[in-house]
Amino acid sequence: MSDHPFEFRFRVRYAECDAQQVVFNARYADYVDIAINEYIRVLFGDYQQMLERKLDIQVVSLTLNWSAPAHFDEVLCARVEPKHLGNTSMVLNIAFVRHPDEKAIAEADITYVMVNPDTMTKTPIPDDVRERIKTAGRGTVISHAGE
Repeated sequence: MSDHPFEFRFRVRYAECDAQQVVFNARYADYVDIAINEYIRVLFGDYQQMLERKLDIQVVSLTLNWSAPAHFDEVLCARVEPKHLGNTSMVLNIAFVRHPDEKAIAEADITYVMVNPDTMTKTPIPDDVRERIKTAGRGTVISHAGE
């Protein structure tokens, strides 16, 4: 198993930048969501397979901190790692770095609660899912950047 976390690469599009010619801050929530969906694919195969197990996740907290701007046409890497696994919740950390120079851009922590999609009530994270979360995607790079 690799020591490198799951990584999703993408290219900053022109429409994602603001009047200051940097990625608009609200876009990072979109980036988090896209990266987590790619992570879920590695974890379950696809989102539907998670739902078929009567499992779903709901966001309860998202914290973002920026350290440098990102610009149009740069390639960013979103590196996803589990930070905390509770009984029904988990915190995933997403570190955004510029590719290929590894410049730190931003960092996010997103907290999810696992729920039963039929009842929308909290449900414990199953043991096999818990183990997959700990190791999912280690060393995997998914790129939509075309680099």
